[in-house]
Amino acid sequence: MNFMITIEGEYFCNWCLRSILLLHLCSCSEIALAGGASYSSRSCLLTSPLYSVLFFFPVDSCSILEPQKEPLQCISRITDQRLNVAFEQYETDEILSSNAEQKNVFGGDGISGSRIKDQSLSALIVEYDKHLEEMREQLRIYEAQMGEMRRKSEQVTKENERLHAELKEVLETQLEALPFMPLGTDLPADEGIMRNLQEQLQLTNQEKEHAIELWQTVSQELDRLRQQYQEHMTETQIHVAERQKQKDQLTSFHQLTQQLQAANEKIELSNQQFLQTVTEQNVELEQLRKQLRQAKIDGRTASAKIDEMTRLTEKLQGQLERKEEDVLSAQQREAASDKCLQQMQSSIKQLETRLRVTVQDAEQLRTERTALEKQIRELQTKYTNLEREKYDAVAKVQDCIQLLEEANLQKSQALFGEKQKEEEIEKLKNEMSQLAEDTAARIRKAVDSAKKQYNVQISRLTEELSALQMECGEKQSQIERAIREKRTVEEELEKIYREDRVHESDNRRLEQLHQKYLLAETTKGDLQLSLQTTQNKLKQLEMNSEEEKSRCQEIICNLQSILDSEREKSGFVSEQRLKLQQENEQLQKEMEGLRKLAVEAQKKAKIKISTMEHEHAVKKHGYEARLKELEDTSQKSTAELRRLLVAQQKATNRWKEETKSLSETAEARISKLKSELSQQKLRTQELISQLEMANEKVIEDEKLMTEYREYINRLQKRLSQAEQRAATASQKLSVITSQKKKAASLKELENI
Repeated sequence: MNFMITIEGEYFCNWCLRSILLLHLCSCSEIALAGGASYSSRSCLLTSPLYSVLFFFPVDSCSILEPQKEPLQCISRITDQRLNVAFEQYETDEILSSNAEQKNVFGGDGISGSRIKDQSLSALIVEYDKHLEEMREQLRIYEAQMGEMRRKSEQVTKENERLHAELKEVLETQLEALPFMPLGTDLPADEGIMRNLQEQLQLTNQEKEHAIELWQTVSQELDRLRQQYQEHMTETQIHVAERQKQKDQLTSFHQLTQQLQAANEKIELSNQQFLQTVTEQNVELEQLRKQLRQAKIDGRTASAKIDEMTRLTEKLQGQLERKEEDVLSAQQREAASDKCLQQMQSSIKQLETRLRVTVQDAEQLRTERTALEKQIRELQTKYTNLEREKYDAVAKVQDCIQLLEEANLQKSQALFGEKQKEEEIEKLKNEMSQLAEDTAARIRKAVDSAKKQYNVQISRLTEELSALQMECGEKQSQIERAIREKRTVEEELEKIYREDRVHESDNRRLEQLHQKYLLAETTKGDLQLSLQTTQNKLKQLEMNSEEEKSRCQEIICNLQSILDSEREKSGFVSEQRLKLQQENEQLQKEMEGLRKLAVEAQKKAKIKISTMEHEHAVKKHGYEARLKELEDTSQKSTAELRRLLVAQQKATNRWKEETKSLSETAEARISKLKSELSQQKLRTQELISQLEMANEKVIEDEKLMTEYREYINRLQKRLSQAEQRAATASQKLSVITSQKKKAASLKELENI
């Protein structure tokens, strides 16, 4: 807004100066004083436009040239803007303080947040009080101005009426004083008087119209000022209501601070109890950590023993490969000895072709078993027929004497080769039995040392499962080999049956082949039985592993229940805190009543004033000292709580990291063991030694399972004992709190 005020006199009034000051407060005014005007405290007639009309003063002596907006509205808007800015700052401070309180609920920063709130509220209230005082001053000024305007308007009307009456009287006296003259005499003098009177009447009429216009403008301004006054009154009422609300909020904040102080005092007691429980839990955790360390040491020893066992298995595999090479060399010698027989060569070629076909048709062998059994029965019938035909072929023996001599020579050579093979097989069996005994002894030692290792048990179970699976595969491969040999033997029997009609020496070979066939059937039955036993063992091992998993889950559930119970205890502690707060409030009310009684006693008994004042001062000092001590203890307790929370967080993070590392190491070990098992599947091919080892391991595993069950029962007993200790500790704490309450009540009664 741009105002232009021009003053063309030597003096200007208080109202003009106030308008100038208001414009200056709006910081958007331009004031021009023409003629070097000076301020005077006396009242001037320029304030009211009626005086300028009636006493013929110039109207332009104090003129305001078209204000765009009025200064009062500008001031109210500026103050409203300031208040809005202050409210926004208060809201932002409140939001920040609320966030800080949410973050630091367990940290003890509630006092600092309340102090920040009090500071922001105090600043806002100071500004609001200033604004209210300014508005009140302005209202007083406006009321005074309105009273002055009314008084002056009444004076002006009275003076106008008085002047009007005086003029009437003067005119009437003048008219009466004039002599009665006939018409036509002294016309020029009468005409001059009439002209003067007409001019005066015209001037009075003009002044009257001008005064009416000014009166209308003044009435409009008065209406406008009344409207502004009503608006400001409504705004002041709104501000007063808001101020009362803010005062109520301040009182509520002070109450909250007092409650927080009482809560801090109660938190100290709960913290002491919590520290006791934490110390007991730390002792138990240290014991568990020691047990974990021992378990880790046992795991390392077991891993070293496993490495030794793997080395031994590799050595055994090397020896087995050498023996297989020896067996292959023996087979080659047999082939060289049998090369002389052309018929055997042709049969070998046919067998090779059939072997290739059987490798491709391995899946169809199970369906062919029944057919093979039927063929075996037919062969038995054929064998009986052959025995009958033997008697018929005795007559032909004389014709085949030469062929028999050649067959005897070949037979002697074959028997010599078979004796050599049997000797080699016996040597291999002796060596394998020695190796099996050595390995069994070492395994027993390893199992005795690793009985207390839970993780090693899991790894061994997995190893045994893989070994048994390998054994099953090997047994299946052996069964397939036996079936193939059976087919070859059947084919050889058919060929020999055809040739036996010509050569009687081949009958003995048929008997040998029949014996081999019977041996193959016996081995087949044994292998099937061993397969069934291994499958049963696998199922038992799987059931054991599932039982161990279920036990681990039960342990986890127990730990979770313990955590839930601790949480319930914390809730119970919070309820006790609320009860203590209520008791403190009641005690404060009782103290206030006692103070009132003391005041009444002072009024009644003037003699005891000095003594009572001294006692009151002593009590005040004591309470202040107690309050200071309580504040110090509350601060210390909050610091200790923070420290404990930080320590608990660190411990939890450590436990998480340790569990993660243990799980990673376990997974790595499991992966390594799986890779080793896959390698061992390809290497291990012997059945007898592994079956013996599997039986021994099953027995040892059963022993381990019994031991682990005992260990789990011990752990459950320890857990039950720990729960009983916690229950006793909670009972002791409740007893202590009740004793403290009784002691406090007794002290208060003594003070009363």
